[in-house]
Amino acid sequence: MTDLKRRNIVAALAAAPLAVPLLTQAQAPDASSKFKTIPSRERIRQRYFPNLVLTTHEGRTVKFYDDLVKDKIVIFNMFYAKCEGICSPITRNLARLQQMLGNRVGKDIFMYSFTLKPKEDNVEALAHYAHMHKAKPGWFFLTGSVADMETVRRKLGFVDPDPEVDKDLSNHIGVIKYGNEPLERWGGCPGMSSPEWIAETLSWVDWPKNQAKLKANGGAK
Repeated sequence: MTDLKRRNIVAALAAAPLAVPLLTQAQAPDASSKFKTIPSRERIRQRYFPNLVLTTHEGRTVKFYDDLVKDKIVIFNMFYAKCEGICSPITRNLARLQQMLGNRVGKDIFMYSFTLKPKEDNVEALAHYAHMHKAKPGWFFLTGSVADMETVRRKLGFVDPDPEVDKDLSNHIGVIKYGNEPLERWGGCPGMSSPEWIAETLSWVDWPKNQAKLKANGGAK
């Protein structure tokens, strides 16, 4: 398969809530637009990354945008600890992906697994789940209030278009989403894909190398 075909597949799988803002960057600014003075990166932050206060499996309090997303390459998925469906296979894939990415995880790539059932998945449950799957530093399992976790789910686009199906969280979407926040590149792929394929699709937002860090630091020195 050619690189172009691969990238077309990735683009097709990308989550619409995070993909749409990318299209707006190529459009000429409208002089009458109320957004004309707001950078596209800031518009994406305001729309998709509310600074909710969440808690990691280590018991640390963090802010969704400031601490988890800003200036980073990120990988998102949704799960719950007692899931008997796709959660465990996807988590195992992510564990293998973390192994493949090596020491970049926790340095410039960060992995976040958000619980769908915060009433059940307290810090202790998440810590046990992380330990069971041999999660290493740089991969965080997160919980929060019911309202805040529902906001995260919807903001990141982990929703089913059928409201009745969407009500049953046990039928949640088995997708992994990822992005390069400084470069405003976002995409997604099936969570049941091989870790090698996930790593390859991730490279789409991780190119050219080091550009995210340069942009976050204000450009080349």
